[in-house]
Amino acid sequence: MFTALHVRNWKNFTRVDIDALAPRMFCVGPNASGKSNLLDVFRFLHDIARTGGGFQNAVRQRGGVSKLRSLAARRYSDIVIEVSMDLRKSRWIYRLAFNQDNNRVPVIREESVWQDGKQILARPDELDKDDPERMTQTQLEQVTANKEFRDIVNFFDSVHYLHIVPQLVREPDRSVGKTYDPFGGDFLEQIMKTQTKTKQSRLRRIESALKVAVPQLEELKVDRDVKGTPHLFGRYAHWRKGAGWQTEDQLSDGTLRLLGLLWAVMDGNGPLLLEEPELSLHPEVVKYIPQMLAIVMRKRSRQIFVSTHSRDLLEDSGIREDEVLMLQPTEEGTDVILGKNDRALTNLLMGGGTVADVVMPRTRPKNVEQLTLFGEDFR
Repeated sequence: MFTALHVRNWKNFTRVDIDALAPRMFCVGPNASGKSNLLDVFRFLHDIARTGGGFQNAVRQRGGVSKLRSLAARRYSDIVIEVSMDLRKSRWIYRLAFNQDNNRVPVIREESVWQDGKQILARPDELDKDDPERMTQTQLEQVTANKEFRDIVNFFDSVHYLHIVPQLVREPDRSVGKTYDPFGGDFLEQIMKTQTKTKQSRLRRIESALKVAVPQLEELKVDRDVKGTPHLFGRYAHWRKGAGWQTEDQLSDGTLRLLGLLWAVMDGNGPLLLEEPELSLHPEVVKYIPQMLAIVMRKRSRQIFVSTHSRDLLEDSGIREDEVLMLQPTEEGTDVILGKNDRALTNLLMGGGTVADVVMPRTRPKNVEQLTLFGEDFR
């Protein structure tokens, strides 16, 4: 798991210093405070390490260094990511600093790896100085160079992000050519490609869970049509015989999102990044998401990061102060505060309150009641 995160000049953040990450973390803050951007640090590392990815591609997908660099960056303009990890009974640190040259090509300023306090990679080295072109790639992405720290490569590659957009599931043609689309364009294809025994086991568990949350659902399956296109089928209890089957284009947003959430928590063992899992779900369902994640976390030894706006989710009494990251926008970027370092939060939890009691008032937009004035302007 990731145990610490230090960032400089990344998107909303000029500086982030989180010295202790728990197995389950909840990122909370106002709209546009940077919750997605904070999770994107881990996605960025995944994109560097994954097969077919790499540093240049990861930066290009995000619009280049200029789009990644914080607007509040001043004299020191390098973007820096440093993560600490516990892997295979060893403690690792990976640090990457980068910028761009005069032609706006991303270039690495520093790449370092430590294992149990011993530095095993320090760039730039003599070869880099003789051939500066080498600094356009990380050694992380080079099989011939990463043997000593391949555990880090495999760990980064195991990071999983899924944020189902129901319309993409209903219209997979929008994502033709994409593989493992984090927004679900090829989600049904991913299910179909899963080993049959594993797929059937997961679908049975998901079906049992959905029966609790989705009224009248009786059966769930995924299969291909005559053209080979995968489809999701749900059979519902219905007064008219034979009329109960529906495909993904008829299922509700909430059903598709919940199905995606349930599949994601069972898919893999690496860190899982979930954005606003409460979307389209009934509040009574949302209340049990933290408990479900806690069980998955313990049984699969899996780290889970969740961004959320939901009071219902944050009212779970099992959420501890060390599991909360509070984002607070300032004129010089967004500050990130670990909950256990916030006296108001720790005191309230000790008194029997919940995270929502502190976080929701703080993330409330100032003068939000003025939105009602919008209606008064209509003629």
